[in-house]
Amino acid sequence: MTSVEPPPFARELLRWRTVRRVSQLELASRAGTTQRYVSFIERGRSVPGRAVVLRLAESLELTLRERNALLLSAGYAPAYAESALDAAGLEPVREALDAILDGHLPYPAVVAGPRGELVAANAAFEVLTEGAEPALLEPPVNLLRLALHPRGMAARAVNLGAWGRHILENLRARALRSPDPRLDELAAELEGYVPPYTPDDDYLGFAVPLRLRCAEGELRLLTTLTSFATAVDVTLAELHLEAFLPADARTAEILHERAARAAPAARVAQRR
Repeated sequence: MTSVEPPPFARELLRWRTVRRVSQLELASRAGTTQRYVSFIERGRSVPGRAVVLRLAESLELTLRERNALLLSAGYAPAYAESALDAAGLEPVREALDAILDGHLPYPAVVAGPRGELVAANAAFEVLTEGAEPALLEPPVNLLRLALHPRGMAARAVNLGAWGRHILENLRARALRSPDPRLDELAAELEGYVPPYTPDDDYLGFAVPLRLRCAEGELRLLTTLTSFATAVDVTLAELHLEAFLPADARTAEILHERAARAAPAARVAQRR
């Protein structure tokens, strides 16, 4: 007897359930349905409605882009818009981001895309880019490459091994959660820039400060990441704000002094 290949949605649902390591029973419980129904869908015996597809996608914690793709595989139109960042409808968002970036001064802050693309930065960003090869600062700037490239920030990073390993682990975790060949390629490139590192007793794993040399001394910077989890636009949902904070009093003093000396300047900004 010739087996019939399941339809695209059935294959995609099984693939995402496998990636997320979720059983049929757990997925059914999350989505408010039965294991039998999930099994029927994955075998191509049942065709779910659009609302069910969305519930399953949400239960699998897919990104908005991934939810749109899952809807398309089931034959439905995407549910979430994908606007250009310079679209009129996102003007209030851009203004809000600008206000956040300026409000974080004199400390560096950037807005980045899903693969480390620089979208916008405040004036204090220049302390991170000092001495970097000009080619690394030509649009489109990739912040992850800038951070770990030997002719980028890495040349001034005192703890490159620990900090670089921290960046790579986060990137790999993102690629594992949302498979993307471009993330894999970037991780493979960045791997070649990071020196071998064996964690010592002081290694905290999730909290690795950046120790960066500058003309005034050594900066010790912590980072915070903010995502737009409630966004209903794919472009906005894929952005994140990375804000650098001083980890000691001397770092805060240096950054305040630099800001006081700097001439008024427009925000460094790039819009994709």
